[in-house]
Amino acid sequence: MAGFANIAKIPELKKRILFTLLMLAVYRLGCHIPTPGIDPDALMQFFARQRGTIFGLFDMFSGGALERLSVFALGIMPYISAAIIMELLKVVLPSLEKLYKEGEAGTKKIKQYIRYGTVVIAAIQGIGISVGLEAMTGEHGSMAVVMHPGWSFRLMTVLTLTSGTAFIMWLGEMITERGIGNGISLIIFAGIVARLPSAIIKTFELMGAGEIYPIIMLVIVVAMIAVVGFIVFVERGQRRIQVQYARRVVGRKMYGGQSTHLPLKVNTAGVIPPIFASSLLMFPATIAGFIANEWVKWAAELITPGHLTHDIVYVALIVFFCYFYTAVTFNPVDVAENLKKWGGYIPGLRPGKPTAEYIDRILTRITLGGAIYVSAVCVLPSILVQKFNVPFYFGGTALLIVVGVAMDTMSQIESHMLTRHYEGFMKKRMGRVRR
Repeated sequence: MAGFANIAKIPELKKRILFTLLMLAVYRLGCHIPTPGIDPDALMQFFARQRGTIFGLFDMFSGGALERLSVFALGIMPYISAAIIMELLKVVLPSLEKLYKEGEAGTKKIKQYIRYGTVVIAAIQGIGISVGLEAMTGEHGSMAVVMHPGWSFRLMTVLTLTSGTAFIMWLGEMITERGIGNGISLIIFAGIVARLPSAIIKTFELMGAGEIYPIIMLVIVVAMIAVVGFIVFVERGQRRIQVQYARRVVGRKMYGGQSTHLPLKVNTAGVIPPIFASSLLMFPATIAGFIANEWVKWAAELITPGHLTHDIVYVALIVFFCYFYTAVTFNPVDVAENLKKWGGYIPGLRPGKPTAEYIDRILTRITLGGAIYVSAVCVLPSILVQKFNVPFYFGGTALLIVVGVAMDTMSQIESHMLTRHYEGFMKKRMGRVRR
């Protein structure tokens, strides 16, 4: 409690937190402003049939805005897609990779490209949604979702959704610049957490109806606390590689000679692997909703959540994308070259290729552990829903995002407090990163 009390003693930090909360309130308000020309009742009936499709995944990231088709229906997903595409293009375009290494000027240029890419992706998705909405109907085809279909509706929808995504992107950047940081992540966090109260209310309603026994609910709560603790434990986990810097004489002064470490996170890829894996698994179910084909329906049913086949394929995809995205975002050769450039070396190894191979070997081993951890957390929702009849999905990508963003936000606030000589939220011994 002392850590929270110290926030009020730092005017700048208090101002940043209030600004962040205000921006998040604006975001949540925009999630309830509907797009013109839509029948909300027919839209709700349509989305009631789309829980296991790609629409359900996008709706989770938009905080329910897609289900209501608000002005923020596309959410921040176009921005995330643009950022991921830039990371992938860095591998195949040497000019882009060079831009990443140009420091602050290169970073500004990359951010500008991501903004342009976000608008383009949002416009393309807006066109697809506007055309698809005209073919959507309510339950049993009783009501059309679009009241007045045509090009006027399509252009209005594209303009509305693209503008909404651009505004969310601006909100995220403002939170990063003038708030407590991690603006984009906090927007996703707010969208996911916004569904928690309704899930809790529904759970108590089921307990009151006798569908969930109190003892089962107690076991679930204990399991939830244990899972959150496990996620925090692993996300803070690092493999530290000792690095020694040689002494250098510059003029009349001697620099270097100190020993430090190179931290390698257990979960280097973050939440990107489960997002990719979920998207691929949901495509057959999404296509089956629009195409009356027996093979497509059979494939969609085979990988529906709850089936053993779904869990096996899901885990295999997560493991693959953990290695793939780690290889894209972390290059041991570049790390070894940077160490060599600044006079650093790993004791017992020669600089250059031997160092890169050593780092790559360690990274490969810890990535396997990270992939198993992410797979276990992401398969957890299926187990809770099937075995314990839990009315909401606890675990998976949403839980990883919520816990990860909460930890990063606490670290940001604590760094503001420690720079002004105030005690943070965690004791010094808790702040140590386990080896």
